[in-house]
Amino acid sequence: MQLPFAKVGMIGLGYIGLPTAAMLANRGVEVIGVDINERSVQLINEGKVPIVEPDLDIAVRAAVTMGKLRAVTKPEPAEAFVIAVPTPFAEGHTPDLRFIESAARALAPVLEKGNLVVLESTSPVGTTDKFCAWLAQLRPDLTFPNEVGENADIQVAYCPERVLPGRVLLELVANDRIIGGMTPLCAQRAQDLYQIFVQGTLHLTDARSAEMVKLTENAFRDVNIAFANELSLLCERFELDVWEVIELANRHPRVNILKPGPGVGGHCISVDPWFIVDSAPDLANLIRTAREVNDGKPEHVLAKVRSIAQRFKEPVIACLGLSFKPDIDDLRESPALHIAERLADAQLGQLAVVEPHISELPPSLRGRNQVRLTDVNGAIKPADIVLLLVDHKQFRRVDRQSLREKVVIDTRGIWR
Repeated sequence: MQLPFAKVGMIGLGYIGLPTAAMLANRGVEVIGVDINERSVQLINEGKVPIVEPDLDIAVRAAVTMGKLRAVTKPEPAEAFVIAVPTPFAEGHTPDLRFIESAARALAPVLEKGNLVVLESTSPVGTTDKFCAWLAQLRPDLTFPNEVGENADIQVAYCPERVLPGRVLLELVANDRIIGGMTPLCAQRAQDLYQIFVQGTLHLTDARSAEMVKLTENAFRDVNIAFANELSLLCERFELDVWEVIELANRHPRVNILKPGPGVGGHCISVDPWFIVDSAPDLANLIRTAREVNDGKPEHVLAKVRSIAQRFKEPVIACLGLSFKPDIDDLRESPALHIAERLADAQLGQLAVVEPHISELPPSLRGRNQVRLTDVNGAIKPADIVLLLVDHKQFRRVDRQSLREKVVIDTRGIWR
């Protein structure tokens, strides 16, 4: 079967870009992966991966061995390009689009008539229009859909990722995708690209609607987690077991309360709702409040630890987990990492950190005399306070007898 695109450039080889590149390459597409991190480029060209994701190492090794995937630090000509770079927020929770703009500047020199460019990075409504305008400014010799519509030399679309860390390879293939074109033709050409590896349904719309769909998905999750987190604060005030309250409430056929935790992290749910708030601060009241509830939960956990630490002269605090969710190594916007950093800053005592998916402390905790990275047993045995922040599988297997005579703060409810 002839592929609609024989060569694709993937700009950004992180948690989304690299798995997507591997999927395309293993379907026979020649993929040129682009990343500014030279160490990542070197590892990928050796058939290795710089991130933890189930089966990704197998997929990348196979793609590199077949000669279908190679990594470089600057874009090269291709038939289609996919942009998967970070979109954090700046001070004041305003969107930071500098990585997308940098991608546009890097990509512009190699664009050729007939190319397709797809933006995957989660973005505020209107970002694809901006991205298209940046490219048009950088390449006045080419025409773009924001200028001439369907007759453009370059087709531009937006297709946000919708995968769960820990299940990325499975969900890249199985999940439905939303494809928003700058024009209907742009959407159709992007559909041709994603049909190479996606088995889920491809839903076509315009770029601005697709941007809003992505933000809506994550804001919905954030609001529901905020309800659970606020409920946990209320139950603590009333001296009730929030886990039992939620379990029993969920027996109602139309109730499905999520689980509370120490906050919300990751590159999507903790960030994206702010893009909506920034764009419409007068209307996004519920979304803003949910963000404030979830952002305030780490402070509540810290206050509890500080209060308990006062009972000891120099407590040993076992801090279990740094990633933003279980069984991955992703520390982005992690409330667990934030809590560990604040505990280290407070110098309440010794901090024994356990994160099974990393081999060294992150830079923010490195070089502190009172902080050490250890295993579960090495942390719990000498601990006065055991603070569970992430429900990794390893922590679920902890012998409950080892927790006797410890003060346990279980923010995930796995040791009830």
